[in-house]
Amino acid sequence: MKNTKKMTNYITRAAIIAALYAAVTLVVYPFSFGNMQVRISEALTILPFFMPEAITGLFIGCIISNLFSPNFVILDVVFGSLATLSAAMLTHLCAKLGKKGRWLAPLPPVLVNAVVIGLVIALSTTGSEEGAFYTAFLFNCCTVGIGQFISCYGLGIPLSYVFEKIKDKIKVH
Repeated sequence: MKNTKKMTNYITRAAIIAALYAAVTLVVYPFSFGNMQVRISEALTILPFFMPEAITGLFIGCIISNLFSPNFVILDVVFGSLATLSAAMLTHLCAKLGKKGRWLAPLPPVLVNAVVIGLVIALSTTGSEEGAFYTAFLFNCCTVGIGQFISCYGLGIPLSYVFEKIKDKIKVH
């Protein structure tokens, strides 16, 4: 009985995070996609620091969001979502560092998404000309990285302090 309740709580929290991620991404659609993006929902990538179910929720939420991508949808759904999954797992590892890890926790989503999404955008916007691809890739890495930094550090760190205060009320340990 206890395991069933635990699993139900896990699935419920993951579903709420997935829905919230997708909803926020799509509500601010113009800012969520493209080479100059600030995906506000990426602030939620701090949550795996506090609870592992956020890894699943972010992954599913990202899949749903990326189905609406203006880029090559299949690239965004597959590689963008896998980037979110890997960044969330790395963020969860930061929890092993204790409270100091909170300042490192937003770094995996910033770095992983800068590289992977920078690559996805470059692939979807450039032709086969090698020089154009590398220029676009470096440009998109920088612009996506800046947007990620704004979301993950500018919004995610304050969210982590709010979450720290309420986590006992929602029984997250």
